[in-house]
Amino acid sequence: MAKTVVQEFTKGLWAEIPPFRLVLGLCPTLAVTKSVDGGIGMGIATTFVLVCSNILVSLLRNVIPKQVRIACFIVVIATFVTVVELLMQAFTYPLFLQLGIFIPLIVVNCIVLGRAEAFAFKNKLLPSLADGLGIGIGFTLSLAALAALREILGNGTFYNIPLFGPSFQPFTFMVQAPGAFVCLGLMLAGMNMLGKK
Repeated sequence: MAKTVVQEFTKGLWAEIPPFRLVLGLCPTLAVTKSVDGGIGMGIATTFVLVCSNILVSLLRNVIPKQVRIACFIVVIATFVTVVELLMQAFTYPLFLQLGIFIPLIVVNCIVLGRAEAFAFKNKLLPSLADGLGIGIGFTLSLAALAALREILGNGTFYNIPLFGPSFQPFTFMVQAPGAFVCLGLMLAGMNMLGKK
């Protein structure tokens, strides 16, 4: 049975939330979540690319030959990644420097390419828009939650605002690569436990 547009949107917020349910997009999830602003910035950039590429792939689905569809998807996605990269350089340069190589790597993000192949190429415009927006917002919320946990425990700050007094001893392990794996594992376990109830 076909889902409604609202169902296509809301599935990305819980049932198919990318890092925690689909276990996709783990490279940026682990790499850019040292701080909340980095997590939110990457989430918004990915959402922009996801929504725009879903819309364009959906509009062009009847003219793209199936034999070259993946190459066409990559060209479409790379176009919007270039747009978001230039916009970030122009308007949020410190965030652009912070995210570094992970902005151009959105081109090969498995979430974006996967949604183009599995959904937008098979569906009309409105469901594809809702799918991209829901998955993008879910991805952004995931990154923000993981980044908040790591930043609070690892630096004692939230969005670079100090939360504790001068006697606070930061647990710097949490803002290092192993800490990212531990936090993600704990959050995955929590999501699975909640999903079983």
